This record gives sequence, structure tokens and C-alpha cells, in this order.
Amino acid sequence: MNSGNSDMTNLPTDASLAAMTWEKEIEELKARQKMAEKMGGEEKVARQHARGKLNARERITRLVDEGSFREIGKIAGRGEYGEKGGLESFSASNLIFGRADIDARPVVASADDFTVRGGAADAALHRKFMQCEKMAHELRIPMIRMIDGTGGGGSVKSLEKMGHTYVPAVPGWDDVIDNLRTVPVVALALGPTAGMGAARTVASHYSVMVRGLSQIFAAGPAVTAAIGEDIDKEGLGGSDIHTRNGVVDEEVASEDEAFAAARRFLSYLPSSVEGMAERTACSDPADRREGKLISTVPKDPKQVYSMRSVIEAVFDRGSIFEMGRRWGQAAITAFARLDGWPVAVLASDPSFLGGSWEALTSQKVKRFVGLAEQFHLPVVHLVDNPGFMIGVEAEKSGTIRYGVEAMNAVYGATVPWASVIIRRAYGIAGSAMSNAEKFQYRFAWPSGDWGSLPIAGGLEVAYKSELEASDNPEAKLEEIKARLDAVTSPFRTAENYGVEDIIDPRDTRPLLCEFADLAWRKRGT
Repeated sequence: MNSGNSDMTNLPTDASLAAMTWEKEIEELKARQKMAEKMGGEEKVARQHARGKLNARERITRLVDEGSFREIGKIAGRGEYGEKGGLESFSASNLIFGRADIDARPVVASADDFTVRGGAADAALHRKFMQCEKMAHELRIPMIRMIDGTGGGGSVKSLEKMGHTYVPAVPGWDDVIDNLRTVPVVALALGPTAGMGAARTVASHYSVMVRGLSQIFAAGPAVTAAIGEDIDKEGLGGSDIHTRNGVVDEEVASEDEAFAAARRFLSYLPSSVEGMAERTACSDPADRREGKLISTVPKDPKQVYSMRSVIEAVFDRGSIFEMGRRWGQAAITAFARLDGWPVAVLASDPSFLGGSWEALTSQKVKRFVGLAEQFHLPVVHLVDNPGFMIGVEAEKSGTIRYGVEAMNAVYGATVPWASVIIRRAYGIAGSAMSNAEKFQYRFAWPSGDWGSLPIAGGLEVAYKSELEASDNPEAKLEEIKARLDAVTSPFRTAENYGVEDIIDPRDTRPLLCEFADLAWRKRGT
């Protein structure tokens, strides 16, 4: 063998080299990917934009951190092939999903593509839908659904094409339930959503509609016309309806606002029930004492004040994120931070029904306490509750049933809990401020007023005989009120350890920051 010479006769030629690689197949992959990126085609994408709506890919881009989205199943869809087996046309799947980041935390981001048969089920790939949902709960990362279309139900024409009908079922719904149990789920309704699309919207921990753009209904106007209801989409299922009946949590003015709301909601929660929510840097001093709190509650018990101004004064500045503001309005439910620690905030709103819990409010409280419990957030309850709503309508709506369910949620919570009695706490609803069987991390303002029922409302009945025997009933009534004012003093209650601490309202923030620190230390052990 001559080491100075090399044999070139066995080296592959360019043609044979090409035959040995997968370049041709990679080119086909790229071509299919480009087809998928066209979604339903230029005309249908343009129609989507003409409705004032972003397309599915634009939505994902605006929702997640820049450059973080990696699509899964991009080339899934339905191809049409010629006689020789060549791909002649391609219809993309109407569900786009993948792994992305929101604030540098991994999530599953998905978007219905309305440009492909309006998001109907007969254009969907059920295995892709199932895998999208499975990815979230198996990897323990949040799930975001951007819903636009029916997302289920198919069409009448598809039945004729199949040649048969079928018994209704929802493939993959177990995965939806698993996600509700394990990870934060956000649903953004970004167009008309009916049937399964509506179901996927409400099967979430936080849901958003865009005013004028989103509608939700079990069946749309074309179907309800058959029962004699001739109404447009907005009148049937617009955000004015569903953000006020508890179906959806929030209404916003634009899609970009919906994306921002989703991102902010997730910032208060852990990635799964197995994790811990993150503490953020805080420049708001934990020992800040807000001077205006000393005069926030009026001396006149009939005068109303703003509970939201109390919340703004007590929690970290700029940290309050309210959800469900338009329904169950006697209770304010929000996330906030104390010295950077995330907490769930439950508060009475005395400007609505005096703060009385009616049926919707009770349902709202139950749901929110359950959310805090599921994701291990300490709860701060700011109390001004005169009791459950009374009257015929309250009885017809089942107030006592829903009220007791709310109280059960409070008593059943295992997360750390702090209550601040701002003013009233009466009756069964007042006792739902916290679990009285546990250690009470509780403070009362000097404005605290409590009991089994408001004394002022029952004086004439309780002292009827004394008043009737008096020569001057009005003067006698004032005398009785003066005697009872002393008895009902919160300091008398504190003497008997009926309430743990009465505090200067200006000390509320420092004390709650202390609570948050202790609560999260417990969680970290």
C-alpha cells in the first residue's frame, strides 16, 4: 500500500450524496410548515382581521414572551393527495398549541384558529386537543386557552358527509378536569364561542371576554330562533350578560388587554398545586402607616365608605389585581401582595347591598376561597358584613343555601387566614369571616360593630313594653340606645377576649405584612 497516494474512486458523487441524505424530506417538511402558517388562507385571514380580530398566530405572539413559543404538531391537519400520491392541498388543524414562556415561566399556550371552519369540531384533530391539555397537567405548567369558535359540535353538513350520526361525547374532557385540579387554567374568549367552546371557556380558574368582540352561548342566535327568540349574538351572550352573572370573570376593551390580564393573573400563582407562588421585590415599606385610615370609616353607621380605598392603602402599592368585579358585588375578590408576598384578598363592599351576601356573592366567595386553597395562597379577609341578604327575592334565589356553602368553604380552608373587622359582622354571614374553631389571626378596628343581629334594628321590638309605658317614648328610646352603646363597645368584647386585638387602623399594613411573612414561612417548611 502506497501511503503517499489516496484512492478517490470510492468517494460519493454529488448525485449519490443527495440520495444518501434526507434533504428532500426536509424540504417537504418546510413546505408543509409554510402551508400550516397560512392557516385558513389569505381570504379567511383577511376576513378575521376585518372583524377587528387578531388571527391565532398573532394572538400567541402577543401573549407570550418574545421568541419563546415552540409549536407542537404544526403540520397536523388534513391533506388532499393526487393519484400518484403527491400532496395537492392542505387544511391546517384549527388548534395551534405549544410550549412558551410568560414572564420567563413555562406555560402551554393554545389558540383556536377561527379561519379554519370557524373552529368547528369536525375540522379539529381530537388527539391534538387531548395532547395539548395533557401536556399542561403532566408537566405541571399553566394552561392558557384562547378560544374563538364552537370548538365542538361539528356541523349538520358534516353528518351528511359521514353518513351517520353519533352519541355525544367529549374526548379528552378528563384532561380538562385534571388541569383544573393541578395547574392554573386561563381562558380568553376572543370571539363568538358556542357549545364546546363555551364549555372550555368556563372550565377555567380565570376567564376574560373582550367587550363587543366576544360572546358566549350554549347555542347561537340561529338555533335560538327555533324557540322563538330572535336576538343578535351580543344580546344573547355578550360580556354585559356573562361578566355579571358569574360565568366569566373579567371584561376588557381589547385583545391586548386580555393578554395582559392573563399574564398578571398567572403572576400571583404557582405553576402547579405542587409549587409555591413567587415573592417579588417590594419597594413599599412593610411598616408604612397610612394616615387616612384613621378617618376612613364614618362615625355615622348609615354612611358608606370605599373598601377599595382601604385595600389600596393596606397592600403593596400597585399590586392589587381584582377579579370578578361585575358580579357578586357585595364581595371584592382580588390578589395582592404584602411585602412582596402574594395573598388572596376577600373584602366586603358596603356600597353594594350594604355588604350583605346574596346568592351570587356567596357563590363568588366560595369559588374564590377554593382558588386560594387550591394554590396555597394565604387569605386576608376585610370584614364589613351585616349578614345574608333578606327578603322575598333573597329567599327565592336560595341565599341561605349558597351562603352556607360559602361559610363551609371558609371553615374548610387550611391556608393561613387573617381577618380584619373594619365595621360590621352580624349573623351567620358575619361568622363566616374565618374559622372560629382555629387560632384567630384577627384584628378589629375601633369602628367594629358585631353581634347575632344589629341591635339598632330590634330596639323597638325588644323594648316594646318599656317604650309603651313611657310618657316620652322618643326620649326613652334614646336613653336605651345610650345604655346599649356602652354594652356594644368593641372594648367590652376585647375585655372578654371575644376579639383578639383592637388596633389603630393605621397599623393594619404592618400587622398584615407580619402575617404574610409568618404564613409563607409555614408554607416553606
